[in-house]
Amino acid sequence: MTARALGADAVLVADTHDGQLVETITRVTEDFGGKFSVESGMPWRPLIAEWKRSGGVVIHLTAYGLPLPKIIRAIRQSRRDKMIVVGAEKVPAELYHLADWNVAVTNQPISEVSALGIFLDWLFDHSLGKQFADGKLTILPTEHGKRIIEN
Repeated sequence: MTARALGADAVLVADTHDGQLVETITRVTEDFGGKFSVESGMPWRPLIAEWKRSGGVVIHLTAYGLPLPKIIRAIRQSRRDKMIVVGAEKVPAELYHLADWNVAVTNQPISEVSALGIFLDWLFDHSLGKQFADGKLTILPTEHGKRIIEN
C-alpha cells in the first residue's frame, strides 16, 4: 500500500506467493482508485532479467549503496522505467551487480517498507497526497476524527 500511495504503478513480490497481500491491495485499489497492479510468487532473477531486456533500470535499496541525496538527481533524470528492489535480510551478492543503482536511504538498519516510502518520496520530489479520481471512496483531511466520502 505504501508503494501505491506514493506513486508506484505496481508491486511484484518475488519468490513467495502471498494471496492475502494481493487481495488486500486489490481491494484498496478498487475502493480508493488508481491503476495499480500486484503480483506475487514470481522468481526474482527472471523478473529482473526481463525488466532489463525491455530497457528498464533496476534500483536496489540497501544500506550499502550510494547515499540517496547524492544519487537521486541522476535517477530522476533517467527516462527509463524503474524497478525498485527492496530485499530482505540476506540479499544475494548477485543483486548488487544486477542493479543499475545501489541506493542507501540510510546506512543504518531500516525496514523495507520505510526505505521504499522514503525513496519514493524523494523520487517524486516530495509530492505527497496522491488522489485518484476513479475511487469509490475519498478520504477528506480533517484535524480530528475521520471523514470518508462515497463517490
